[in-house]
Parts: sequence; C-alpha cells; structure tokens
Amino acid sequence: MDPSSNYASDPYTWEGLSGWKSYRTLRPFRGMYWDVRRRLPWYWSDIRDGFNYRTMAGTVRIFFINLLPALAFQLDMTRGTDGYFGINEALFSSALAALVFSTLSCQPLTVVGITGLISLFNYTVYAITEQCGIVQLYPEFICWVSIWAAITHWMAAIFNWCDYMRYITDFSSNAFGMYVGIIYMVKGFQEVTALYGESNPAAGFMALCYFFSIVMLEWIGSTVWFTPNIRKFISDYAYPIATIWWTGFSHIPGHIYNSGLLRVPHSRAFYPTIDRSWLVPFWTLPVKWVFVALPVGILLTLLFYYDHNVSSLTAQAKQFPLKKPAGFHWDFFLLGCTCFIGGIVGIPLPNGLVPQAPVHTDSLTEYKDSLVTSKEKDDDPEGGEWVQHNRKVVSATLVREQRISHFLMALAFVGFMTGPLLDVLHTIPRALFAGVFWAVGFSGLTAMNITQNLLYCLTEKRFVDPSDKRTTLKKSRILFYVFWQMMGVAFSLGVSFTRAAIGFPVIIISLIPLRWILLPRLFTEEELLILDAPTADADTVLASMGGRPTLPEVRMAEEKRRLDGGDGELGDGTGSGSSSGLGDLRSRAGFKDDEEKELERDEVREEARQAVQPTLRTGHA
Repeated sequence: MDPSSNYASDPYTWEGLSGWKSYRTLRPFRGMYWDVRRRLPWYWSDIRDGFNYRTMAGTVRIFFINLLPALAFQLDMTRGTDGYFGINEALFSSALAALVFSTLSCQPLTVVGITGLISLFNYTVYAITEQCGIVQLYPEFICWVSIWAAITHWMAAIFNWCDYMRYITDFSSNAFGMYVGIIYMVKGFQEVTALYGESNPAAGFMALCYFFSIVMLEWIGSTVWFTPNIRKFISDYAYPIATIWWTGFSHIPGHIYNSGLLRVPHSRAFYPTIDRSWLVPFWTLPVKWVFVALPVGILLTLLFYYDHNVSSLTAQAKQFPLKKPAGFHWDFFLLGCTCFIGGIVGIPLPNGLVPQAPVHTDSLTEYKDSLVTSKEKDDDPEGGEWVQHNRKVVSATLVREQRISHFLMALAFVGFMTGPLLDVLHTIPRALFAGVFWAVGFSGLTAMNITQNLLYCLTEKRFVDPSDKRTTLKKSRILFYVFWQMMGVAFSLGVSFTRAAIGFPVIIISLIPLRWILLPRLFTEEELLILDAPTADADTVLASMGGRPTLPEVRMAEEKRRLDGGDGELGDGTGSGSSSGLGDLRSRAGFKDDEEKELERDEVREEARQAVQPTLRTGHA
C-alpha cells in the first residue's frame, strides 16, 4: 500500500462480509497485518520528517512532561510498595517504552510511559498481598500479573479486538480524561501533605509557585505579547524553564535553602533501587498464586486497552491535521511485549499517557497566527456606531509526524540513569512534583467538554456567542448529559480509593456501551450531534479499526423517520460486519438528514471564520 492510498476505502473492513469471515476473532492477525502494511511505506519519511525545529521543541517539551510526572508517580509508588519501585525503575520503564514505540510502532506520536493509573494499580496489588500474607512474594506475583497481561494483550491484538475502540466518542474519552485529571490533582495534594509531615511548609510554597509558573508560561502562547516566535518559544519550554528556575531558587542560601527541603533520592547508576537483580525469579512463585494472578492480569489488560488506545486516539484527534495512517492492533501487540519485559525485570508497566499524548502532537504542530479584523456595534442606542477590532486567530497548518522526538526521548531517559545525571535529578526538590501533578491535571480538567459545558451553563445568556450550537438546546438537557459523564467519573473515583481499586477498569470500559446503547434512548439525535462527537474521525485513523461506524442516534432517527413515513435511505457505509451488535452500523454519511447537514454547514462556516481553535490542554490557548 503506497502513501497516496485512499483510507476511506481501505481494504481492512468487515463491511459486506458474511459467514465466518464476518467474525473478527476467527480471522487472527488480519488487523496487525494491515496496520504494518499500511504504515511501512511511511517509515523512511517518519525519520526524514524529524529533522526540523518543531521536532527539537517537541522533544524537550514532551521529555519534561513525561519525566516529571513519571518521577512523581514513582515517588508515590515508593511509599506504597515499601521502596520496591524507585527512580531507576521509572527511568528504565520510560526508556523501554520510548525505544520500542519510537522504532517499531505504527503510531510514534503516542507517548508511552508511567501513568498514575499503573501507580494506583501497583500499590493496590501490594496492599492486597499484605492482606493475604504474601507480601514477601510481591515481586514474583506482580511479575506474573504482567505476564498474564502480556498474553491477553497479544490475544486482543491478534484477534482484532482493538476495532471496538472506534466507538470511543468525546462522552467516554472526556469522562476518562476528567477522571485522570482529578487523580492528578489529588496526587498533588497527597504529595504536599506527605512532604508537609516529612519536611516543612516550604514544600507547599514551592509546589504552588511551580504550578503557577507553568500555567502562566504556557498561557503566554495565547496572548499577543512579543512576537509569534517568542510566544511559541516560551510556551514550548514552559516546563524546563520553570523546573530549572525553581530548582536553582531552592539552592540559593536563605530561608528556603535552610528549611531542609526533601529532594529526589539518590540511586545507583543502572541498578535497581533495592538490592536485587534485574531479573525477577518468577518461576519460584507457588502455582496457586500464579493462577490467582490471572484475573488481576486481565483487569490490567482492560485498563491498558482503554487507557492506551484512548491516548492514541487523543494524540490523533480531529483537531490535528494528520496525514499518516494509524495502527492500533500492532501497537497493542507491542504494548504486550513491553508488559512482558517490564514484568520480568521488575519495573512499572508503561502505557499510553492520556494527558501527555495530545501535548506531544500539539508540540509538533505548526501554528499560524493570523490577524482578523471585524466590525462590532454596541447595542446601546447612544453608542451605536460601528467600531473596527483586531484579533488574533490561531490555525494549525501541519503536524511534523515523525519518530525522532520519541527516539531522542528514549536516549535521554537512558542518559539520566548514569551517575552524573542521577546527581542532577537529586538537586530537584520533591515539592516540584506536586506542582507537576497540579499543572498536568489542571490543563486536562479545563480542556474537557464536561468543564466547557458547565461553564456554558453558568454564562449569562446575552453574552453567549450566537454561533454556538448549544444555544439551540435547553441548559437542563446539557446538564443532564454532563450528569451521565460525571456518574462515570464519580463511580471510577469512588472505587479508586478503596481496596477494590483494581476493578475500576471495568467501570471505565462500561462507558462505551453506556454511550452507544443508553444515551441514544435518553437524548435526541440533534442533542447528541451537538454535545458529542467521535474522538478521532479521520479516515487515516479509522482505517486501522475497520472503518467509520454510524452513530446509533443517527441510525435510530433514520429508522424512526422511515416508520413515520419518511423517505430516508440507507447510505453506503464502511462499518463492520461483526456480530457484536455494534458491528452492523454503517457510515453516517448516508443517513444525514437536512437538520444534520445544516449543522455541518454551520460548523464549516464557523471554522472558516475562526480557523482551528487551540485547546487549553496544549498551551497555545
């Protein structure tokens, strides 16, 4: 398959198939084969396209946004696992993931590393082993959990089960993003609380200063100060600027320096944190506990199935003008390989980073600042003259899709496992990591459609933009939609802070059928078309998952119109022929009625007027 292929009519589809061929599970390796075949012709350009300034800026930005939360979660795991996971384990895990996915993956823009969810998972399993009286077997037990998870990852990839991620919409992905953002914020407060007891209140001061520095530096990218190049430079390097500044500030003689701030602990170069070998003796675990680890490994697979694939979707979301194809099945197989390796060497298992993945793509996006002039008239009769206004409009022109930034990040993680750079890490105050939690969590929370819909409902009606499609809906219906999202967030959070935390992936996964089965019966077609949308809708992305599905509300509305005597016709689709119940949905293109077409025309006109709008998550807004 050459790079000029038409992905809307990609050969990997289940449409029109019948009999045993329509069942995904009965045709193993089909998704992986087409993922590799589709992406392989782009491999050389993935390297060649990496030699530009945006790659350098993206490498620095994503390295710090990956490194700092990884170390923060590692410190959290150190407390929760009695020191089993330490700094070198965090660096090893991040380096392994970055090396594998930068060289072998079909989606090199997806950032893979240590997440808060694997931190929560690891120390919850540790607490369970304590209750079962086998805490001394924790390394072998968590290793077998990883091995079982690797096997079930491979099964999901081989039997084409990643196709079902095409049913992810903003309803479930934003609810999950809100959940992750809240977890980050909570972890920030937990870190400050722990430091307050271990050192002194100066830790909280440092954390707040660091947090506000990050927010302000990234906010500059959305202003009209200085020149476009200076604005972009400050926004791109917000994390390294703030980290270097406040680390240096903490070493200036004075009250802060003398307060005894705790810093990143020392670790021996290239060795595990505790006295052990890198190979975990998993063969010594009693057989009964090997099989007890199986259901725990399946739960871990459910978590990674959703977390990693949502990361890939958000890294390739609709706001980014991507050209190169995706590969969900092949990448999930690779994630199984890193699970296996990570388990037997005793490191936290890496997977896709939900808050950081779109930041990587954003940092590789070329943005253009344009001057737009408009005339406005005051509604006040005494001041009714037209006045001209100038404003800045930011538009995304292209994305530097390449592998170099991810590969350089892998080399940087390996470099930081050396003695001299471990000493550099030791200079960083631990208080900064609470600020990292807050900065990453805050950027995610403000970008979610849950937050945006709540703010819309609080806005005085006369100041709402008339072009906003939500003006056609009652605020009570918008709040009802948000209520269902928050139910998923609340249940996930409620479970996460109990001993049943390892079961929260089940709640997260259940958001998908909730959106596709229940919501179309609670909301009208128009309401869902305005409030929700597929997280990724580009043919280059959907081709890897069997094509574009039809949203259920569109199909139900068409069936209702047909029963009421309408003349709606089914259109040609690229949906799946799977027997899953969702698989027989077709492309929504043939179902569009006049109402939906008018909504789309309004959207095109508004985008032409305002250009592509950045998000608060990216630092360009």
